[in-house]
Amino acid sequence: MGRLFCMLSATAFGAMAVFGKLAYESGVTVDALLLVRFGLAAAVLVPVALARGALRGLPRRAVLTGLGMGVFGYALQSGLYFSALTRIDASLVALLLYVYPVLVMVGAVALRRERASARRVFALVTALAGIGLVLGGATSGHLDLLGVLLGLGAGVTYTVYILVGDRVTGDVPPLALAALVCTGATGTFLVTGAVRGGTDLDIAPAGWLWLAAIALVSTVGGILFFFAGMARVGPSMAAILSILEPVVTVGAAALVFGETLSVVQWLGGLLVLSAVVAVQWPTRTLPAAPPLEQADEPEREQIRLQAV
Repeated sequence: MGRLFCMLSATAFGAMAVFGKLAYESGVTVDALLLVRFGLAAAVLVPVALARGALRGLPRRAVLTGLGMGVFGYALQSGLYFSALTRIDASLVALLLYVYPVLVMVGAVALRRERASARRVFALVTALAGIGLVLGGATSGHLDLLGVLLGLGAGVTYTVYILVGDRVTGDVPPLALAALVCTGATGTFLVTGAVRGGTDLDIAPAGWLWLAAIALVSTVGGILFFFAGMARVGPSMAAILSILEPVVTVGAAALVFGETLSVVQWLGGLLVLSAVVAVQWPTRTLPAAPPLEQADEPEREQIRLQAV
């Protein structure tokens, strides 16, 4: 059941890009999507966190830090991600974003939180080669440079968010952190919408359907399934099973929109995922559900931050 929950979580997150594209086709703007996504998610996650006692007894500093991560870090990452979706294929956005576990590893080594190793060097070189093939394989058609930069920017922003968050939220339970981050991001998009004269929520019923899917399936459902799966199989296996996420995005985008990857891009995507597996694969035998502090940095990232 733990593996099933992790795979359901990856499926929910992987479908988000497709739901986003469908929302755009129904006339939903990026601003409306982001506001509704985080607003609905916070409205569900905060009561769940309260009911489970995850928010009880948190120091004020931890609460403010979690909210701040949503206000600044995750709001920016999500804005870049969903803006990229307006310009390039969902499958390409997914592969560009999913290089972030390798970037986290590079950042952790650069900050001397982890040691360099042959495996990590191999992962970096493999990931860079994979991204090169993914982008190079698209040059035969129309490659939107701004869309690519937005997608890469989302991955880089997520990396910074993770490296900072790992240091400042070590004592915050994952469910509480998810609730706080979603609440903070909601505040960001409320303010930015007000500054721009208001967010257009005059959305067709089909648009609301896809927005609900993004918020409830790809955000709340993905988070809760991930936590349930991780509790049963441990962080290393949960992180590895999350590799299914971009695979789901690519498959769903092909099924719904007819998006296709060239042979070169498929090879590049496989290299990226191989690099992520190399980073996440445990270096020692761990119990089924080890404490959070026993995990390596990429594993802590998956446990604490990937869910949101």
